[in-house]
Amino acid sequence: MKFRDYYATLGVARDASAEDIKRAYRRLARQHHPDVNREPGAEDRFKEIGEAYEVLKDPEKRAVYDQAGRRWGDPASETPPPDWNADFEFGDAEFGALHGEFSEFFRQLFGQPPRGTHGPRATARSAHRAGTDHRARVLIDLEDAFHGATRTIVLQAPVHGPDGAMRLHERRLEVQIPRGVRPGQLLRLPGQGGRGPGDVPAGDLYLEIEFRPHPLYEVHGRDLSFELPVAPWEAALGATVSAPTPAGAVELRVPAGARPGTRLRLRGRGLPGDPPGDLYAEVALTAPAADTAARQSAWRALAQAYAGVDLRASLRSDTASA
Repeated sequence: MKFRDYYATLGVARDASAEDIKRAYRRLARQHHPDVNREPGAEDRFKEIGEAYEVLKDPEKRAVYDQAGRRWGDPASETPPPDWNADFEFGDAEFGALHGEFSEFFRQLFGQPPRGTHGPRATARSAHRAGTDHRARVLIDLEDAFHGATRTIVLQAPVHGPDGAMRLHERRLEVQIPRGVRPGQLLRLPGQGGRGPGDVPAGDLYLEIEFRPHPLYEVHGRDLSFELPVAPWEAALGATVSAPTPAGAVELRVPAGARPGTRLRLRGRGLPGDPPGDLYAEVALTAPAADTAARQSAWRALAQAYAGVDLRASLRSDTASA
């Protein structure tokens, strides 16, 4: 995923005023509107312009975007740090005409509104309270989803400073992480959103859960997977090996003839739930180092035993047929 420079898209400076941004958007939107510009790529360019304006016209989104860009670091890098888009709190305002057509970069940073926060039901609800709902994406450890936990999270919310400029203000919350929470799940914190005028109750805060990268496991919904190093003789002959799980090591049977990429299923060892997810061990064939004379002799004996077996015959036949 590439970083999107919204300022460059609109051709404005990073300290451009709201009026400068609006003028640039109107000029470029007229120039690239599909009804006017029939050149190839004009429609895509029009969408990019609209997305840039969607962010930069909104002081909250703009403050979040600016800070996220500083976290990203090198704009040319397509591998941003895991926390580049986490812990930003902002109001759940309506999106513009491009709703549903935003780039992956936009969706990763701002997500999508929780259900029930817009449309007729939201309008009816606003008659009873004026507090706005807020949202934030937070990172938790995989282990918290297995056991549940109470964690202190630090959110940065855009607020107007004494000079009227938008700044990010830090606040801390004690949050109960439920056992079995999944990536992408929304946790609702009633009354922790934006405050309304006077005695009007505050809105709600929706926390979108994501997991920090784990050194061992990858997460796929409720399922987990990891690479299981297997020696050549274990793969050839079969073996029972010790395999890690989030709940502790278990004995796992590797079938004879297992090939690299073979997936061994540990039912119910994934994320907790009803039903729980599964844990998949993916066979990764690993050749131990021949770092002693005895081990070198063993490898030579193996090579001798397989003398005449051509493992690359299929490559030559494919080349010949081409």
